Amino acid sequence: MSPALPYLTLSSEEICALHETGAQTVALQAPEGLKRHLFRVTKQLRAEGFSVCISGDPCYGACDLCMETKAMADVLLHFGHAPVDDTPGVIYHFAPASPDPAGVKNALPLLEDTTVGLVTTVQHVHLLEEVKGVLAENGINAVVCDGSERTPLHGQVLGCSFEAARKTGAREILFFGTGVFHPIGVALTTGARVIACDPYTGRCEVADGDALLRRRFVQIEKARAAESVGILLSLKSGQKREELAYELAALSENAVVITMQEITPDALLNLGFDAYVNTACPRLAYDDQVRFPVPVLSPQEFEIVCGKRTWDDYAIDEIL
Repeated sequence: MSPALPYLTLSSEEICALHETGAQTVALQAPEGLKRHLFRVTKQLRAEGFSVCISGDPCYGACDLCMETKAMADVLLHFGHAPVDDTPGVIYHFAPASPDPAGVKNALPLLEDTTVGLVTTVQHVHLLEEVKGVLAENGINAVVCDGSERTPLHGQVLGCSFEAARKTGAREILFFGTGVFHPIGVALTTGARVIACDPYTGRCEVADGDALLRRRFVQIEKARAAESVGILLSLKSGQKREELAYELAALSENAVVITMQEITPDALLNLGFDAYVNTACPRLAYDDQVRFPVPVLSPQEFEIVCGKRTWDDYAIDEIL
């Protein structure tokens, strides 16, 4: 069973909030999978007297606001994510999805402790109290904590910020959500035993970061022979780590900063560097390496190559 898409519509309260801004033109932005719902929202807004435009570019998170489209409107209405900063003129609609919280019962046979940390992604944050209740009924105390400024919702983690998991201090953490990237990130960041529970399929498994570490070790070793290294500096609103990029470039005479709006395999192939270091969304290096023609390292991995950090001090890249 595949995850059901959230049904995008604006509440009367959200409509009133838009009117209170004095906005006349509203720009809409959503990630892939939610874009197909934007015309329904468009008709809803037009009926309220607003002019509307839609950003059709890829969107990977609240760190990827369509600033050019925003400049054409009074307000940007961003769907599917929570804010990672305080960019003015942006209103966020979380697009919550509501699978059955009782599905967490499938994780019970895998739990080894009676106290666990509990985290999820933005789509399911509103379910955490119900999930905690199900666990409590089965003798499990779930600890939910606030995260960083980039994760403003209680118990929320991002692919670039696992602070809400770290703050639980738990030896065992339960991730309630889809995919394996987030639970593996939680495991590598916290050192805890992590159980991933997919609320749609009911599948539960122990997240294993060892396979990722083996793949990353191969890329680090390949990059040691690089005679040219591009330090990728994203121009996206919430991914631009300029100071970090130049600090990394200073570690090697073979490195130079390269600014990019969209980091793609074709773009890197055309640039022709022997290796790259990613200071944009951390998932690019971890999830997309197979798509890139040469090693794409995280900042911490490049520090290992340059001798500033040892392999024993390996750390997952986060934007805090």
